[in-house]
Formats: sequence, C-alpha cells, structure tokens
Amino acid sequence: MTNNDVLRRLRYVFDYDDAKMIAVIALAEREVTRAQVCDWLKSEHDPDEQVCDDATLAAFLNGLIVEKRGPKPGQQPAAETSLDNNAIFRKLKIALNLEAEEVLRILAQGGAQISKHELSAFFRKPGHKHHRECKDQILRKFLRGLQLEHRGGSQADPELDAQAADERQTHT
Repeated sequence: MTNNDVLRRLRYVFDYDDAKMIAVIALAEREVTRAQVCDWLKSEHDPDEQVCDDATLAAFLNGLIVEKRGPKPGQQPAAETSLDNNAIFRKLKIALNLEAEEVLRILAQGGAQISKHELSAFFRKPGHKHHRECKDQILRKFLRGLQLEHRGGSQADPELDAQAADERQTHT
C-alpha cells in the first residue's frame, strides 16, 4: 500500500475534511498546506497526485495519536523518516487504544481471520524471532474493518470497495 492510499482511507474512515487533516498533522508539530493535502489525497490515476512521504504519514499518525489519546507529557516524539506496514498498524492500534481482541474483531470485519499469536507477531520488534512482516493485504483489511466500524456498511466508499474487489480478483 502506498502512503497516499493509507492517508485517503483514514481520511474517509474518520470523515476528515482538509482543515481537519491539516490540524491533525499540526498536532505532530508539522505544518502543511491545503494544496499539499489535496495533492496527496488525489486519486492514484490523477497525474497531479503527489507522493506522501513516510515522514508526512508518520506526522499524520502521530497527530492522530495526540488527537485520540491526548498529548504525551513532555516533548512530542519526532516523526519517523521511514515507515513500514507494521509501524502504521502499531500507530493505528495506539491511536485508537485497541486491545488485541478489538483488533482481531476489526480484522474479521474487514475479512481477515488471524490468531492472536499471528497478530502479536506484527507488533514485535524487527529482529525478534517471532516478528512477522505485515503485508499490504492485512493492513488493507484492517482499514476496511475500521471503515465498516466507523462509517457502517451503508456508507461504504465506492472507490475503496472497488479496490477491495480488484484485490480479491488478484489473490484468487
């Protein structure tokens, strides 16, 4: 998954407008313009789409943590310069204050059935013998489950549903 795709999906899940996206990123002490946000959120088929780098997505996720859970005492952590799916998944779990059972339920809503042991492997440190890389499909299904939980089935995003259908065809 691209950072732009993650950003688009989270914007839809939480029903954020451009101003809210800017405000969330500002909570991580990073300033962006409305034009930048608009360029990151354009369709992947739009030639004007700009790539959202890891540091910007990390700032958004850190801002989401601050928005949902409140600021950490002391200085805010700096946004990472490199992200992978495991880090994105971990930051979303922290921001939404989710326990393992809740994450498993959201994954199931999105169409992924995994065990608690498989889930914990995603949150282990790289290099740990039980660490497992979070593949795009798991992150997509988690985001899909969040969409269903926060927006409900009747408000499904047609673009995201079309992407999910394309994925199913690719993986069958």
